[in-house]
Amino acid sequence: MGPIYSLEDVIDMVRRRIMIIFAVTVLGALAGVFFALSQPHAYETAEVIQIERAKIADDLAPSTVEGSSARRLQAVQQQLTTRGVMLEIIDKHQIFADLPGLSAMEKAQMLREAISIDGVAAAREGFADDGEISALTISVRLATAEQAHIVARELSARTIELYATRRIDEARTTLQFFTEQQDQIIALVQALEDEITGYRASHELSVAGSLEFQRSQMAALSSAILDIEREQISAQRALDQVNRDGQRQATRERELTALRTQLDSLDAQRRLLQSRLERLSASIETSPEVERQLGAYDREMDQLREQLSVINTRRAEAEVGLRLETERKAERLTVLEPAALPLYPVTPSRKRTVILATAGSALLGFVIAFVMELRNPVIRTAQQMEREVGIAPVITLPNVTVHRRKPGRLTRLIAWFNGQVPVETTTDKPRKLQRHS
Repeated sequence: MGPIYSLEDVIDMVRRRIMIIFAVTVLGALAGVFFALSQPHAYETAEVIQIERAKIADDLAPSTVEGSSARRLQAVQQQLTTRGVMLEIIDKHQIFADLPGLSAMEKAQMLREAISIDGVAAAREGFADDGEISALTISVRLATAEQAHIVARELSARTIELYATRRIDEARTTLQFFTEQQDQIIALVQALEDEITGYRASHELSVAGSLEFQRSQMAALSSAILDIEREQISAQRALDQVNRDGQRQATRERELTALRTQLDSLDAQRRLLQSRLERLSASIETSPEVERQLGAYDREMDQLREQLSVINTRRAEAEVGLRLETERKAERLTVLEPAALPLYPVTPSRKRTVILATAGSALLGFVIAFVMELRNPVIRTAQQMEREVGIAPVITLPNVTVHRRKPGRLTRLIAWFNGQVPVETTTDKPRKLQRHS
């Protein structure tokens, strides 16, 4: 340690270098004061939002909004911290009004940096992370307590509204999709029914019944034609018999006219039945193709009806999901802990900063004084001489300064710190006593 070995040496060093230590301490304290005054205060507050589960079980009334709450909240956060929303909040609450030199982009960036949104993950079920969030903390740090409190409440309200609006939009979009699908399927069913009706109308003969029914009709027509032919033969024989009989002319003409009329009627009936029989015969030849086409129509109709049944079920679920979202009975955000008005700034205390700066400066002054002592290792006391040389001095004379008048208290204090003893003399000229060994 050079000339410093004991507490007396330390006190003696401090007494000799007190002005340097004092100067460094004062300068450091002043620097600490200026630094503390240049640091503005900042107030921080936080609002906690809880994510509540649906009031009705999913098995009874499932929600149509899928996806984890973490991803949905991330999308809400990105939408909330856009430049437009930041500028809207700044203009609404007059934030950074004391900084007119900043541009709109700089203000938006400063507010974005002053906002912190943190989520608390929900407890896991099993080993997989489902991405669910149980709580959300919105923290705001601004220059005044009122602005921090207002912005935190504003962001919380916007977050809750955006979250609910996003879920309602997703549920409404789902319902709109299934409604459009239902309308399309109904239109396809109607078009297919019209096509089947037209096809049946164009194949009237082949759609009266099955193949067996058509064959039974043909058998009945054939039997009717055979009966008519028998009647024609009987009428023809009666006509021939009238021609051979020797009846009166008037009676014979009357019978001939009746028989010819009967023959013409029977012939017309036979031709009609024969035409019907021919059409049925032609329809029987084309009935396999018609049956195949009708089967294809039936299968297509069954598929459309199945799709319509599924879509009707999904549409009903989408209606229930939209009702749950609009009535706020599904997953929603609620304020668990409102943001409080901060009473004290979160930045370091100015008084504490000044005290630390003063203490550090005093320590620095002490170090400087100690370094100066090391650079000038002078023996100043009898103890140092005996310790360094091994010889005890016979006499030790202090530095004595003679003044013409009595020194003041400040002069005596400085002289005492410098190791001098001021004395008063009656001589006209001051003289200084020299040390003698």
